[in-house]
Amino acid sequence: MNDVEALPAHRTPGRRDRKKQQTRSALIAAALRLVDERGLERVTVEEISAAVDVSPRTFFNYFAGKDDALIGDPLIEPAEMRARLAAVPAGTPVIAALLPALAPAIAQIQAERELWLIRMRVIEQNPGLLPTLMARGAVAEQQFVAALAERVGTPASSVFPQVVAAATGAAFRIAMMRWCAADGRLPLADCVHEAFGVLATGLAHPTNEEV
Repeated sequence: MNDVEALPAHRTPGRRDRKKQQTRSALIAAALRLVDERGLERVTVEEISAAVDVSPRTFFNYFAGKDDALIGDPLIEPAEMRARLAAVPAGTPVIAALLPALAPAIAQIQAERELWLIRMRVIEQNPGLLPTLMARGAVAEQQFVAALAERVGTPASSVFPQVVAAATGAAFRIAMMRWCAADGRLPLADCVHEAFGVLATGLAHPTNEEV
């Protein structure tokens, strides 16, 4: 894990890029908080923009619409995922390799705990967001499959990376739900390790102590 965490950092973004990311993040946070308070249909792009003191035109420079802002950005870019998986020593079982590879995403969610609890609540209360969420998830899963296929040396069309991506994606969602149900009191990393641990056993029947 230390080798993975020691990966070279990406190029430090310049001032302009940092400013753009700050604006994007502020718009995401404003959209989530307003929709959480009022409901999806009672919040406009104009109100989200005003909360950040930018114009609606600026909002649309970043997002296609409200739904896009509420779902937010990918947690880890495909190139970074491939690099982190490649840095895990060869021979490491795939589930064990994924834990350090996902560590930055887990840490980011934990650091943004309040916002993620709001996001999960907003998604639960607004089923209309599901088409956008599912479309975004389908793209992310295919990118994940490609990264896994590269790691294990199989075609992306083979069954192994596809099953692993689907299974670990489900395990991660369950970990997120358990984390949210605890109102963030449990570390997300613990919830993810618990869920991935079930996969690592080959779905062995739990003992009484594990139930």
